[in-house]
Amino acid sequence: MGMIPNAASDDLSSEMEVDAFRRLFPLRFFERHLAESIHPDGRTLRKARETSVFFGAVASANGSALAKIGSTTMLAAVKMEVMTPSLESPDEGCLAIDFHMPPICSPIVRPGRPAEAAPVVSKQLSDTIASSGLINLKELSLVSGKAAWMAYLDVYCLDADGALFDAALLSAVAALSHLQIPAVAMNDDGKIVLMSEEDGQRQAQKQVNKEKRKLTLKSIPFSLTCILHKNYILADPTAEEESIMETLMTVVLDSSGQLISLYKPGGPVLAHTSAIQDCVALTRQRVKELKSILDEQSSVMEVE
Repeated sequence: MGMIPNAASDDLSSEMEVDAFRRLFPLRFFERHLAESIHPDGRTLRKARETSVFFGAVASANGSALAKIGSTTMLAAVKMEVMTPSLESPDEGCLAIDFHMPPICSPIVRPGRPAEAAPVVSKQLSDTIASSGLINLKELSLVSGKAAWMAYLDVYCLDADGALFDAALLSAVAALSHLQIPAVAMNDDGKIVLMSEEDGQRQAQKQVNKEKRKLTLKSIPFSLTCILHKNYILADPTAEEESIMETLMTVVLDSSGQLISLYKPGGPVLAHTSAIQDCVALTRQRVKELKSILDEQSSVMEVE
């Protein structure tokens, strides 16, 4: 027979029309949804996408995590190396943060954009982690003036679908909370060496860092990016939403709700005080969600 019943073909053609309308008049398409207080993906304007965190995603790293917000996916890994501390801070280690956007993550929306975003997100991550006081660098000291840990934190974007900074920060914080600092000892030449399991029996070496240990994370930063469009606020935008409505604002709060920073990278809409207050309030809610997601993962790890 091969005939499509009428209703089905109507559905199909209207679906194609919606799709064409979305491509040809993206802003009008979005404003239609805004007027009904929803994102095109069906969530309410102020609701973030489904979020998950997995610890220990990279076996060869000292700490690692995979974070997903919607389809935006970030992989963070921490690798520890022993270095000689600087003269200015003989009792401190170092944390170097790098953010990478390999071509695989590039969204279809605007090819070539990841390259511009990478250094911006990289700097934002370093600034946020430094100013939040998340890590006490003294905890990375081994022998004053002689040896300290250099922690390399690398964040890789595997899928870029909006709110890149939020997902990158979440994966970074998760990797640092999963991090175990290796056990090391000082040998007879005064060199710091990694202790393998069997070295534990030979106590000839002077132990510096007796067993693997966790970092004490003080005030953990969490963030939420919103779009400001006319008098609407959209939480946790997708790449498509970000490309159509350019005014973004990212609020970073610590786990106790203190404001760490506000980023407004541009866009035509001015941020009124009330809009900023709304974004901060939304971020407060989001911090609670993210905190419980992290806590849940930590307790799962402890059971294992």
